[in-house]
Amino acid sequence: MSSDYYAILGVPRDATPEQIKKAYRKLARELHPDVAHGDGAAEKFKDVSRAYEVLSNPEKREMYDRGVDPTAPGGGGAGFGAGFGFQDIFETFFGAAQGGASQRGPVPRSRRGQDALVRLELDLAEAVFGAHREITVETAVVCPTCSGSCCRPGTSPRTCEVCGGRGVVQRVARSFLGQVMTSSPCAACHGFGTVIPDPCPECSGEGRVRSRRTLTVDVPAGVETGTRIRLTGQGEVGPAGGPPGDVYLEVRERPHDVFIRDGDDLHCTLELPMTAAALGTVVQLETLDGPREVDVRPGTQPGEVLVQRGLGVGRLHVDGRGDLHVHVAVQVPTALDEEQERLLRELAAARGEERPASRLAPAHSGVFARLREKLAGR
Repeated sequence: MSSDYYAILGVPRDATPEQIKKAYRKLARELHPDVAHGDGAAEKFKDVSRAYEVLSNPEKREMYDRGVDPTAPGGGGAGFGAGFGFQDIFETFFGAAQGGASQRGPVPRSRRGQDALVRLELDLAEAVFGAHREITVETAVVCPTCSGSCCRPGTSPRTCEVCGGRGVVQRVARSFLGQVMTSSPCAACHGFGTVIPDPCPECSGEGRVRSRRTLTVDVPAGVETGTRIRLTGQGEVGPAGGPPGDVYLEVRERPHDVFIRDGDDLHCTLELPMTAAALGTVVQLETLDGPREVDVRPGTQPGEVLVQRGLGVGRLHVDGRGDLHVHVAVQVPTALDEEQERLLRELAAARGEERPASRLAPAHSGVFARLREKLAGR
């Protein structure tokens, strides 16, 4: 053999087909006559092409490895083999088509519909316990007149006369390799291979129409603002009655007048008279689960938190619920009558607090106030 094809491509003798193809593409770009200039460039390009012709074809490569050059006269025939053709040249300079191969044949007229995003507003109670909701959306549905065929009833698509139903047209162009046949989508049928001679009057040949639909959704407990619920196959129908997309419901939780949510927990404020905080009491608190009795121990201080287990938000996809945190706010009377003032003075005297010693403490805000600031984004 007069040439070492492996050396020409710069690959080892045990190179894989992918390594051979990659090496050829690199050299072909560098040595192509339209790019490279100077003595010997055209000849080197021919050598590279001949080496790839042999090594990319398993049968020719086996012959070559046994010492027979299949491109030599009497050596098995020259020219492009099964492993080397115009498609390799096009891939080298223009890139491979989508999916790694050239698109052949007509494309389907039917395609999947788009997804839809719908905002779903919920009350806090619906987010805590879950809910069963019905929502109305405007979307695309299969045309009831043509059932997605795009044609007037009684008619059908017709084979495109330009491309003969192939969806592509072929043209012959001249190149440095001689005559090259190229393919492109048919402009008459847009690549579908068929034309609609008599479109459906209701959908104008789309195979779908706009309509309002009512969807039923079970909202799980524990959702919060930003949670997305997917309704598979409930989106708009695709062109020509194609499969529907999905609907995504994006939750927006409305603020509550009493409760503030922090993850799986709820927080609220319980305002107590000074006497109730000092003496202790039992109060009835209206929770999202209904009335609940809360014990307030004697001497409860402002800012104390009374935790009610299991009265918070349901955990999403997990059993159990968070807690309800009741923050105590002690009310100091601002308007006393004579009798009330007398009794308080007697109490102060009995406790030795008529002129209490002042004591400075670190400035801070209460737990609930800090929570409010956090949720307000301060």
